[in-house]
Amino acid sequence: MDERIRTGLCAAFAREPLAQTLGLELAELGEGYAAVTMTYDPAKMANIFGRAHGGALFALVDGAFEAAGQTDGTVAVALNVNVTYVASPDDGARLRAEARRVSQTKRTASYDIRVTDGEGRLLATCSALAYRTGKPLPFLAQPQ
Repeated sequence: MDERIRTGLCAAFAREPLAQTLGLELAELGEGYAAVTMTYDPAKMANIFGRAHGGALFALVDGAFEAAGQTDGTVAVALNVNVTYVASPDDGARLRAEARRVSQTKRTASYDIRVTDGEGRLLATCSALAYRTGKPLPFLAQPQ
């Protein structure tokens, strides 16, 4: 993938307020692919039952989807995200969401996203659809 896009996306992801709040880290980035990690902290991310809040796992999924969707250098936004929660992580588990582009047209792109823990146990699966605006990423410096 274009190094300018990689550098810009990595920097933008690191500055994103929600990513900073939840400790999301962009671990890998390639054309149509992203891996994002997070440590599950029940003091901040548990629901009323003491298990992982779906919103915390969704944020991890969405971070990977967001990063993978921008790898061509243009803005893509979510049209539909369907998450199936399979298991809850253990306290302090290191979580990883991997988003892979499955198909792409001029205006849409489909992604398969899987969340696992450090032991490789499946926690969630996701099918996501992005709308490709065709607009350049606003945070990339224009080439001179």
